[in-house]
Parts: sequence; C-alpha cells; structure tokens
Amino acid sequence: MARSRKVTVSTDAEGHTAGWAETDLAPATAPDPTAAAFFDVDNTMMQGASIYWFARGLASRNYFTTADLARFAWQQLRFRLLAREHAGDMSLAKEAALAFVEGWRVDDVERLAEEIFDEMMAPRIWAGTHQLAQRHLEAGQRVWLVSAAPVEIGRVIAARLGLTGAIGTVAEVVDGAYTGRLVGDLMHGPAKAEAVTRLAAVEGLDLVRCAAYSDSANDLPLLSSVGRAVAVNPDGNLLRQARQHGWEVRDFRTGRRAVKIAVPSTAAAGLVAGAVTAGLALQRRRRAG
Repeated sequence: MARSRKVTVSTDAEGHTAGWAETDLAPATAPDPTAAAFFDVDNTMMQGASIYWFARGLASRNYFTTADLARFAWQQLRFRLLAREHAGDMSLAKEAALAFVEGWRVDDVERLAEEIFDEMMAPRIWAGTHQLAQRHLEAGQRVWLVSAAPVEIGRVIAARLGLTGAIGTVAEVVDGAYTGRLVGDLMHGPAKAEAVTRLAAVEGLDLVRCAAYSDSANDLPLLSSVGRAVAVNPDGNLLRQARQHGWEVRDFRTGRRAVKIAVPSTAAAGLVAGAVTAGLALQRRRRAG
C-alpha cells in the first residue's frame, strides 16, 4: 500500500486550518517547481461524490444496511433537485461529517479506501479529467486533489491516480485512531482557496502560474485564486460564471447534461455520515451479540 508522509496541518492567523498529504509517487523535486494544478474531486475528477462511493463500499461489506443506503440516495436526489445548500445543512454536515469514523484506526480506513477505490471509484474516474491532470505532470508540475473528504481518503485517491497528493478535511487523530471530531472546518468553498494559498506559500508556488479545475460554483473562490481556471462538467451557475470570466470549459459528460450523483458534496458528507453512523452502531451491536 502506498503510504504518505505524515499529514501536514497548517493554521493561519485567523484560525483557518488545512491539511495535506503527499503520496510516495511524488518526485522529490519538480522541473517546474513554481506551478501546480488543483483538481476538485466530486463530479470533476470522479462521477459522483467520493464519500458516497466510500459509503457504498462500506455497505457492501455489511457495515450498514441497504435501507440506510437507499435513504441516503433519496436524500441526495432531494438536494440535487434543490440545487443549493442551506446554512443549516452546512452546519449539520460539519457536525456529522466525520462521526462515522470515530474509533476507527487510520490504517484501517486507508485500507478500506484503497479497496473501495479499486472496486467502485476507479470505473467512475472521468478519463478526460485524468488526462488533463496527466498533462500537468508531464510538464513537470505537481497535481493536487482538493476535496471535502478526509485528507487520508483524498491521499489514497491521489496515489491511485498517480498524482502528487491531496488537500482535504482534517480529522482529529489520537493514538492512531479517529476521534470523530474535525480539526478546523470542512474543506469546502472559501476553505479550499485558503488551503491552496497556504500550501502555495509552503511549497513555493506562484498562484498566477497555477491552474484549478472544478464542476461547482461553490469553488469560485478556488478558481479565482489561480491564474488559470477551468470549469469541468460545470453546473449551470459555474457555466455562467465561466463564460462571464472567459474561463475554459471542459465537459466530459455524454448525452444531455448527464445526471450527476451527490452534487452538494458537503451536504452529502453530512447525510452519509448519519447513515454510516447508524450502520456502524448496528454492526457493533451485532458483533457484541
């Protein structure tokens, strides 16, 4: 199993926290050390939400029930039709986002993430987006995923795709196990731009020479923080913004605007956490019995 260096956690003067982890595949030095590319994951690099597929993988291993998964899928559909996120949902997502891994060993979560990536996520990687990332690597630039998922899961996805590393939500770890609490905020919206800015300062990147890719208007702060913004499989709001700013648009969906799974990834994170938490509790009761 490819291993990362210890997750680096950075907190700025305002108390904003971000974490990132490199894969063992990352070269020690890059021929173009001041340029990099940042890719959103859900519906940009992958069809659907990574946390949803992780939940599907846990369901297939009987960590929670099919009814829990069906309930989560219905809630996703409801949020997709609403096409927006409410402040209350964001608060719920923040409180519940990592509750489902409370007590789990980090190594076990990474092992499951690798298995589930190979089974359920790999077939849903957009080949066109992966090719865009590969072009940056071939140019000697580093390529980072930026996701609301826990940074360790993001790192697994990055390693499987041959990328430099991942920026993600930081989960508190004590003695190698998750406490179920967040360190800082969900990696969502403005938090992504803040994290990329701090990573650039640490890694010596020139953001004017960097690129960012996303499908969602939620990532406008990230897209606006770099010199080159690319809308990939964009939602309606982002498409309008891209046209207004003259940003490049890439759409790898086939047919008429293919249905996207788990569009509001942070809301999805909170919803799946509730389903998974219930399932894990059921699984613990079964084991205890």
